[in-house]
Amino acid sequence: MAQYTVPGLDDKTAAQVIDVLQHRLAAYNDLHLTLKHVHWNVVGRNFIAVHEMLDPQVELVRGYADAVAERIAAMGGEPRGRVGDIEEVRDWDDYSLLRDTSAAHLAALNKVYDGVITSNRKAIETFESEPVSQDLIIGQTAELEKFQWFVRAHLEDQSGAVAGGDKSTESGAAADAR
Repeated sequence: MAQYTVPGLDDKTAAQVIDVLQHRLAAYNDLHLTLKHVHWNVVGRNFIAVHEMLDPQVELVRGYADAVAERIAAMGGEPRGRVGDIEEVRDWDDYSLLRDTSAAHLAALNKVYDGVITSNRKAIETFESEPVSQDLIIGQTAELEKFQWFVRAHLEDQSGAVAGGDKSTESGAAADAR
């Protein structure tokens, strides 16, 4: 429990917000590691486009983790950014693809973005009484949605169908996109 929090926020609300932010921190740390993993393991058609598209995403998501960790600290919490901390709060599966085609990785990443964005939107809803944290996550979510659009643009055909888009898992999406 925090010894203090930001002015105008009660301890109970701060503790709840810190808990939700800790889950966002874990998700962002996992996401930037996943993005870098894909960057190193993507092969095939469009390799260089995908390889180079991912680095700006990695850097921005690392920045999101830093901003969330700093918000946790400002509220009197202890940001937890270790691998074990990610695993402790993780409610998603580890990214399953290794070396694979750009289409397979992008279809799997589309599912990863689905999960992170959906979780962010749920977090936003819980922050009604804490607009500073809400604003932080809203801005980050907008950028993540743009990144997902970049990913989907590689997977979309002329009719608007997204390869792997109707699958519920990363591996299913990847298999569909291959």
